[in-house]
Amino acid sequence: MVNTTAASMASGGMLPLASLNHISVVCRSVEESLDFYMNVLGFVPIRRPDLSTSTAHGNLTYYPGSNLNIKIPSSFLLFNYGIGIHLLQSEDPKSLHEKTEINPKDNHISFQCESMVAVERRLKELGISYIQRCVEEGGIYVDQIFFHDPDGFMIEICNCDNLPVVPLADHTFTMATCKRAATAAVQAPPLQATVTAAAAQCVSSVIKTMQLVGGEEASHISCA
Repeated sequence: MVNTTAASMASGGMLPLASLNHISVVCRSVEESLDFYMNVLGFVPIRRPDLSTSTAHGNLTYYPGSNLNIKIPSSFLLFNYGIGIHLLQSEDPKSLHEKTEINPKDNHISFQCESMVAVERRLKELGISYIQRCVEEGGIYVDQIFFHDPDGFMIEICNCDNLPVVPLADHTFTMATCKRAATAAVQAPPLQATVTAAAAQCVSSVIKTMQLVGGEEASHISCA
């Protein structure tokens, strides 16, 4: 995570942003997408602004899935992991392009996870098609799993937090590396030394990631 200070934003002309709030996904069936984002990805429905005066609100229907007996408008807001997912019922579902090929270079949203093995096992149990990728950077391995939501919007699950966040610009940033809560001020030009130290700190995290989970399974998916 990289944060810029208010002063640097003002001087650089950037917008005074704080964090990602939500993304919107246009759905063929908001009910089917709601089931996916709740029961596969773990999002929960939250109160949203009253859109009853908007044509986008649509008719209310009862959702028969999960353990919740709730009403679903054609626009629905979910939340978890610090971000929101806004599901929007398409006014013309047949016009939405169907995607069958899973392309890691397509538009997608990525979620960090603790156990790639557990994610892969669960996807198999649910019968969800996916592909795996593994990338290596300076001896640090990052595992990726890609799959589609009901409308073909791609989801990535990864352990990308193994990699340090290293700003390339010559400004003062707050940099968080790996899964450490501590932050360090990074300034150019002595950036290279900090990068080397950050990378070294991450090695121990990668080793831990590749160790056994529950005494039996490694959370790292082999790149072989």
